[in-house]
Amino acid sequence: MDAQPARHPHPLYRIGVDIGGTFTDVVVVEEHSGVVQVVKVPTTPADPSQGFLDGLAAAFARFAITPQQVVFAVHGTTIATNTIIEGQGAAAGLITSAGFSDVLEIAYQTRPSLYDIFYDKPRPLVPRWRCIGVPERIAADGAVLTPLDEAAVAAAACRLRDQGAEAIAVAFLHAYRDPTHERRAAAVIAAAVPGLPVVLSSDVCPEYREYPRTSTTVVNAVLVPKVGPYIARLEQRLAALGLGSGLHLMTSSGGIIAAATARALPVHLVESGPAAGVIGAAFVAGRLARPDLGARILALDIGGTTAKVALVDNGVPALADSFEVGAAARPTTTNGRGQGYPVKTPVISLVEIGAGGGSIARIDPGGALTIGPDSAGAVPGPACYGKGGERPTLTDANLVLGRLDPAFFLGGALPLDPARADAAIDRAVARPLGLSVVAAAQAIVEIANARMIAALEFISVQRGIDPRDYALVPSGGAGPLHAVAVAAALGLATVIVPPTPGLNSALGLLASDVKHDLVRTLYRRTGDLSPAALWSALDEMAASGLRLLADNGVPPERRELRLEAELCYVGQSYPLTLPVPAERDGVLAALDAAFRASHRQKYGFASPTEPTLIANLRVSAIGRVDRPAPAAGRPGSGAAAALKGWRNVCFDQPTDTPVYDRARLGTGDRIAGPAIIEQMDTTTVLPAGATATVDASGSIVIDLRR
Repeated sequence: MDAQPARHPHPLYRIGVDIGGTFTDVVVVEEHSGVVQVVKVPTTPADPSQGFLDGLAAAFARFAITPQQVVFAVHGTTIATNTIIEGQGAAAGLITSAGFSDVLEIAYQTRPSLYDIFYDKPRPLVPRWRCIGVPERIAADGAVLTPLDEAAVAAAACRLRDQGAEAIAVAFLHAYRDPTHERRAAAVIAAAVPGLPVVLSSDVCPEYREYPRTSTTVVNAVLVPKVGPYIARLEQRLAALGLGSGLHLMTSSGGIIAAATARALPVHLVESGPAAGVIGAAFVAGRLARPDLGARILALDIGGTTAKVALVDNGVPALADSFEVGAAARPTTTNGRGQGYPVKTPVISLVEIGAGGGSIARIDPGGALTIGPDSAGAVPGPACYGKGGERPTLTDANLVLGRLDPAFFLGGALPLDPARADAAIDRAVARPLGLSVVAAAQAIVEIANARMIAALEFISVQRGIDPRDYALVPSGGAGPLHAVAVAAALGLATVIVPPTPGLNSALGLLASDVKHDLVRTLYRRTGDLSPAALWSALDEMAASGLRLLADNGVPPERRELRLEAELCYVGQSYPLTLPVPAERDGVLAALDAAFRASHRQKYGFASPTEPTLIANLRVSAIGRVDRPAPAAGRPGSGAAAALKGWRNVCFDQPTDTPVYDRARLGTGDRIAGPAIIEQMDTTTVLPAGATATVDASGSIVIDLRR
C-alpha cells in the first residue's frame, strides 16, 4: 500500500479527508496506477479545517504532489453532529403557523426507556420565547384556509433579530403540500432583516408529520451559521492552495454532495463520518478474491471517540429515513425515539456508542467499572500520549496489555508512555477495585468489547438476523484490536481486516457516488390515483434530480435515477418503502401487490382486500463516480519474512507472542495465532485458534473456525 505510484507523464490524484474526534485521515489514490497512499495527522479541535490542511500538506510533501494534480477532493466531517451534541449551534428562531408555536416543546410523547421516571426530554434547540406563530393556514389538501399575514411575518422577523437570532426557520402547517406561504414568508423576512439566513421546511423536508419536519428544519437552521462558514472558509483556503477540483462532502446517506449544497443544507452532513466508514467497509469487502465472503458484512468502526456498527447486504448498507441527533450520553440508534432531535433525512442505519480508543474508564457511583461515553479526544488524549491526560482510556488498557508497541504507534510518529498508562489505570481503576493493573486493563477491554457486542446484536439478533451469516469488517484505528474477540463472542467465522483500517473512512469517501435524495408527500389512496398522476409527480422530481446532477458537473452517461414509493394500509402509521416498477400503465397494481408481499414478509401477514395508500415518493439522483482501483498486492514469500520480533502480550494470560510487519506480508501469507500484526494506522490482535491469510486484494481474512 505504500509503494510509489507508477510513473505517468501527468499523474492525477483523488483525495479523501476524514476528520475524526482524534485523528484526521487522508487517503490519496493515483488514478492511473490505482496505488493507495495514506497519511494520518492529529485533529485540531479548535479549528478542524486546520487538521484538514495539515493532512493535505503532509500528503503533498510525502508523495510529491502539487495541488493542481488533484482532480477530486471529498471530505467527511463530524462538525455538524458535534455542533449539536456540544450545544454550540447558532441561536435560531422559529416562525410557524399560529397555534403551533409549542411544537418543539411538545415533541414526542414517547421515551427511550418506558419506565425511566428520571427521563427528561432534550431541551428544544429553539427556546419557546423564540418560537412565534403568525396567522396563516393551508389545509392538508392544499386549500388556503387563512391567507398569510405578511405584516405579522415581518414583525416576527424583526423581533427575532432583536432577540439575537442568527437564523430563522420557517415551518408552516402542511407546507409540504403547498410551499407558497413559506416562499412568500422568506421574501418578507429577507426584506425585513436582510442578511439573516432563512431556512424553509418545504426546502429541507417536504414531508408530512409536523414535528419531525419542523425539527429537521430547526436543526438545519442552527447549523447553517456554523457549518456554512466552516465549509466556505475551507473552500477559500483550498482555492488559495491552488486546488482546482472543488470540494465535495459526504452525506448521512452515504452519497456525496457539492460544497455549495452542503453550505445550504448542512443537516445532510450530521452522520457524515460514520457513513463514510460503512461505505469503506462495503468497498473493501467487495474487492475480496472470494466475493461470497464479503457479500454480507457487519461493519465495526472503532475510532478515537466512538464505535459505530452497521449491517451491509450485497454491498448495500441498510438505510433509514430518519434518525435522532444530540443523544451524546446514550447509545444512539437510527430508529431510537426520544433520545435527541429528530432529523428526517435518509441515513445509513447504524448504532453508535461511546466506546472508542479515547473513551475514559472510571468507577461509577454504584462502584462498577464503566467506559465512555466521554472521551479524552485529541487534546489531551489518552494518558499514554503524554499530553496532559490523566484519566485511563481504552488505548491505555491495550498498551498495558502489550497489544500496542509504544515505539510504533502511528508508525513511530507518536511514541506512547507505558508508565503513564499504568499509573492512570492503577489510580482510577485498579486500586479502587482491588485489582492488579493488568487485570484492570483486561476488565476495561472486556467491558468495551461487551458494549460493541451488544450494539452488533441490536442491529442483527434483535431484528431477526443471524449474525453468524455475516463477516465482521473492522475499521478505525482501534477496530482490529478488538475485532476477533468481538466476532468470536457472536459466533462469527470470518473477520476481514482492510488494508488500511485506520483510514477506511477516508477510503470510503472515494468509493461513494454523488447523490441527491428528493422526497415529496403524496398521501393518496392507491385506488384513487391514476398512473398518469403518479408518473407526473415522479417525472417532475426526476427532472429536479437530473438538474442537480448537471449542476454538479456529472455527465449524462453517469447519471442514474432510483425511484421509490412509500406505501401503507389506509389508517396505518408507518409505510414500507418499495422500488417503483418501470411499467407506466400497470405501475399502481404492481406497487399494490409488491406492498402486500413485503408486508407479509416483514410482519407475517397481509390483507388482500384492505385499501392501500401511497404516503411519500422518493427519488435518488445518483452521479456515478470512478471507484479507487488499488493495485494488487505483491506475492507472498512466507510470513517468516515479515516477523519483526517477539513481545509479551496478555491474552487470557501473558504470552510470548510473535509480532509481524503488515507492510512485508504478501498475498497468500498465513499466520496462526497467537500473533500481533502491526502497521502504521492500526494493530491486529490474533488470538490462539485464529488463522490470518492475506487476500489478493490486500485485506487480511481471519478464519475463526477451529
